[in-house]
Amino acid sequence: MSARPTQPAQSPVTVLGLGLMGTALASALLKAGHPTTVWNRTAAKTGPLAAQGATPADTARDAVTASPLTIVCLTTNENVRALLAPEATALAGRTLVNLTNGSPSQARELAQWAAEHGITYIDGGIMAVPQMIATPGAYILYSGTDEAAYETHRPTLRALADTRWVGKDPGLAALYDLSLLTGMYGMVMGVAQAYALIGTEGIAAREFAPLLGDFVVAMTQSLVPGTAEALDTGQHLTDVSSLAVNQAALPNFLSAYAEQGISGALFEPLQAVLDRAIAEGYAADGLSRLPELLKQS
Repeated sequence: MSARPTQPAQSPVTVLGLGLMGTALASALLKAGHPTTVWNRTAAKTGPLAAQGATPADTARDAVTASPLTIVCLTTNENVRALLAPEATALAGRTLVNLTNGSPSQARELAQWAAEHGITYIDGGIMAVPQMIATPGAYILYSGTDEAAYETHRPTLRALADTRWVGKDPGLAALYDLSLLTGMYGMVMGVAQAYALIGTEGIAAREFAPLLGDFVVAMTQSLVPGTAEALDTGQHLTDVSSLAVNQAALPNFLSAYAEQGISGALFEPLQAVLDRAIAEGYAADGLSRLPELLKQS
């Protein structure tokens, strides 16, 4: 009988930062069979992961030297820089994947710092909440100057979520991340305003939810690709809902908010943008013109 082929050993990895997301990342790596070293400023947070098989490190330096790949997930990039600056020598020759939310310029600054210290830097944007990690539908955006390092560690990173490489500019993952989250926050604000308004007459949110959900989905299915096509072709004329129509209608929304006793703070800034659109001669254009009007001269 021939010997049964052995499975290749999973690569070791270190996770720094064990908040809700960092803990989810480390747990996913453990479940995928990766030897995982964990560190957190509050050491007690390593306990549940140690029970799953993780190796707690006493110091951040011990953690980063335990693996060729370190994943860091902290609250801010300022925290990342403060934590890792003293560990630059220990990180030299290793790969650092930063999954901390931040701006494109922050990612580029960290990439420059890493390059100066011989550290391979990959920036990432997590498009999921902690509960979605390692489930279908979750994905993480990555960017950095060394795509080969990304490909080397991609099998490990795929234990967290689907991986999507967006380019060699280290700031691109953050740019994609914040752009996608901007769309989400716009939806959140609209949904919040809708519930606030309908609730002024005692209508239960659960009663209104099916109507709101169906309408938002229907509008998004046409709005997102339609706006993209208009922006890429420069064709903004519309027979659906012009900027002039929206400018005339918005005061009705703001008046209704005031009359019903809720704030219009989330929507009031739109009036100035619509007024500017009309003043600049875009009255017949559709809402797809708005992204261009947001560009600062």
